[in-house]
Amino acid sequence: MCAKISGFSKKSKNEKIEWLATHYLEEHPDAISILKQYWNTNEGLQQLHDDFIENTLTNYYLPFGIAPNFLINDTLYAIPMVIEESSVVAAASNAAKFWLQRGGFNAEVISTVKNGQIHMNYYGNADELQHFFQKVKPQLLDSVLELQRNMKKRGGGVLDIELIDSTEALEGYYQLHCTFETLDAMGANFINSCLEQFAQTFEAEADRHGAFQEETSFPKVVMSILSNYVPECTVKASVSCPVSELGQGDIEGDEFAEDFVRAVQIAKTETRRAVTHNKGIMNGIDAVIVATGNDFRAVEAGVHAYASRNGHYESLTTASVKDGVFNFSIEVPLALGTVGGLTSLHPMVKVALQILQNPSAKELMKIVAVAGLAQNFAALRSLVTTGIQKGHMKMHLMNILNQMDASTEEKEKAEKHFQDAVISHSAVTDFIANLRAD
Repeated sequence: MCAKISGFSKKSKNEKIEWLATHYLEEHPDAISILKQYWNTNEGLQQLHDDFIENTLTNYYLPFGIAPNFLINDTLYAIPMVIEESSVVAAASNAAKFWLQRGGFNAEVISTVKNGQIHMNYYGNADELQHFFQKVKPQLLDSVLELQRNMKKRGGGVLDIELIDSTEALEGYYQLHCTFETLDAMGANFINSCLEQFAQTFEAEADRHGAFQEETSFPKVVMSILSNYVPECTVKASVSCPVSELGQGDIEGDEFAEDFVRAVQIAKTETRRAVTHNKGIMNGIDAVIVATGNDFRAVEAGVHAYASRNGHYESLTTASVKDGVFNFSIEVPLALGTVGGLTSLHPMVKVALQILQNPSAKELMKIVAVAGLAQNFAALRSLVTTGIQKGHMKMHLMNILNQMDASTEEKEKAEKHFQDAVISHSAVTDFIANLRAD
């Protein structure tokens, strides 16, 4: 029976599991053993994982795979990917192999500026607020000198603060828009600490500003927080080759290129298609972000907002043919870090970064963008040739067989049978049933 509880976070892990089993898992007698079988036998490592979040019960495993043969700016990479979806790693690997023979991927960081805002209410004279801001701006910057001392030593820190009048969109709404360079750190804690100090200093100085005392209105800070929309922190990745090198089986290169470019144009035009198109890109991007201990939710939110920057949601990739050359590229905002956070705590994150040759944040931006471009190329290549399900269902076959508790012998026979047969859940179920009936 479901029940309320107080002080849950103060209970031991075993006590939490016992309570959960009693009140929510009565119909699942194996639940406790399942939860505990995912505990790490290394107590120190398990404690490290327990400390990542509150109320930890166990670990939730996802596959950690490798997509090799990525040639990026003439450097060869094997890219770690953490994802549960069938065919993603295989698709990325196939795309990497395809472009390895055609000069590889090019990638460049366009900019690395991150931002945050102090959101305020003010219903008084706009000119007076602007005058006050110009007067107090040097004090705002001085107030974070200690906070940004180490960041400045490395070449980063606060870049600028500007007052933005947003009252046309929302009555009485102003922002202090602040920009930052955080180098190899994602910088969320640094940015938020600076913003909160700015807000505190701004309000303290406003208290002493005579003109505000004469008004019925006074600038009031509502909240101070970084933004995960980072259109000034972007990276571009691209590939190109002669159209003649794009032939796929019976499909000539020019026909393939024409259909491929048209598929991207459709995703530029039709939102319903664009969402699925970009989701496929994020299969590659998210998998590398999770493997390297970065915040995939922040990246997802920022990327999808970027896809809408022109007034409607559209493809993140662009394709064209010019003078017989096929060009395919992606431009995405990526605020990533290779120091701090999980990058210095999670053992598998450390391994992932070592596999990537310990990249800087800029290098990681390039690698992640390439992973997204490769994933999109692989998906579109399937869509305009054999169809998406042929390759995907071959990878999904093992999931279906595992759901049926197929033996090693049954798996081998099923894999052989479905090399040429159409794979579906019902077809696999029938095949295994017939095997077991014989």
